[in-house]
Amino acid sequence: MMAIETSGRIDKVNGNELSYEEFVERYMEKNQPVVLTGLMDGWKACSDWVDENGQPNLRFFSTHFGKSKVQVADCNTREFTDQKRVEMSVSEFIDQWCKEAVQERGVTSNNGDIDKPVLYLKDWHFVKEYPNYAAYSTPHFVCDDWLNLYLDSYRMHRDPDSYQEKDEISCSDYRFVYMGAKGSWTPLHADVFRSYSWSANVCGKKQWFLLPPSQSHLVFDRNMKACIYNIFDNNISEILFPGFKKATWLECIQEQNEIIFVPSGWYHQVHNLEDTVSINHNWFNSYNLCWVLDLMARDYNEAKEYIEDIRDICDDFEGLCQRNLAANTGMNFYDFFIFLARFTLANLVVLDNLARDTENVAGSLSPMVQQLAHNLASIKNIVLKMKSLECFSGDQGFVLDLGETHKDPKFSKLCYFLVQTCGYIHKQQISRLCTKTIATHDSRFSTIIQSFCDGVSTPQDLVTFIDGVSTERAKSEAPE
Repeated sequence: MMAIETSGRIDKVNGNELSYEEFVERYMEKNQPVVLTGLMDGWKACSDWVDENGQPNLRFFSTHFGKSKVQVADCNTREFTDQKRVEMSVSEFIDQWCKEAVQERGVTSNNGDIDKPVLYLKDWHFVKEYPNYAAYSTPHFVCDDWLNLYLDSYRMHRDPDSYQEKDEISCSDYRFVYMGAKGSWTPLHADVFRSYSWSANVCGKKQWFLLPPSQSHLVFDRNMKACIYNIFDNNISEILFPGFKKATWLECIQEQNEIIFVPSGWYHQVHNLEDTVSINHNWFNSYNLCWVLDLMARDYNEAKEYIEDIRDICDDFEGLCQRNLAANTGMNFYDFFIFLARFTLANLVVLDNLARDTENVAGSLSPMVQQLAHNLASIKNIVLKMKSLECFSGDQGFVLDLGETHKDPKFSKLCYFLVQTCGYIHKQQISRLCTKTIATHDSRFSTIIQSFCDGVSTPQDLVTFIDGVSTERAKSEAPE
């Protein structure tokens, strides 16, 4: 096994002794990893999914969730940039796991290579599939999750050519369960959308190797195209990957009942040191929107470069670029813009309702108001950067009607969960009046929408709307 250089350490902090503001300041804003303890007490998963010996309760999974279809990776077989995956039921996966355990999993051939596959169940959309089984509660440090909050109401990208209603589970959220035996692992990667992630060990132990974003170029080839697959591969070419040996890694052992926060852009490789079950979320919010936009810009340029030679004969070259971007990245610039527009409206609606909520003592909601104001400032900053994008230089072919959006029950659901999340983060009770007003499509805010911008199709439209509504709110709150 090739040796790598490790240096420094990852903080391990008792989550019960850390405030949300401290978490934001020390880790989220600075994009630094941390391991949090003491936050999994009372989780149903920690009792149901773990047997009396502290091992994964495989029989429970087979009995209660055995028919679920899941993606299972063979950790010994590479396929392109990932491990080869097959679909099977949870029961089939567990049957193979148990069979391999009986056979002392990993019978070797004469040349010492492992013949048996090492299976790892990944990306199981457990929450979407079993919404009434409350396996865990998302810790308040990591619940400001715009990605999954949005996907509970909307699809990120809907391609009419490929959309299948029956495929609702497969790309509907980024909340996952992982299960793997000792020796299973995940190759080197940075997370989808360059999102944050958090991973909670229900049982077992993981070893993490993390590389800060400032060194990510060291794990790519000379052309910055191909990334190293396995940092412990003895055959990594110094010619192809000249910077690899200069990389300095952070190593971390994550124990049972510990949660690791992995920030945006950190490449990581993870090994299960014991039989392990974990819960993982990918998520983003106002603090890492810039990472999402930067990734999309890089992927867009690659997609555009790849098909540049057909520009002159393509009827809709930009549309093709956007379709390819959505296929490769999971969303395109139009999807991201609509996401930001809906979240802009949701933050403004919640902010307006909190300001008018007479059941709350003046000033008591200031942390929530500050958070919502920060959200809007971050969105505006990202939207201003999007103004220069080529795809917004002409007619986009769509207009998001903010008035209709505001009346949509799906949007009311988004607003409701946004205000509940803010209350949970800041330990503030939300009054019934406030939640009722949000749920009933408040006519006052409908009038405000129509006063400034009934529909948006460009970044400038959205900036104008944010500024107009913010100015109106400031006037209404000013003392006479």
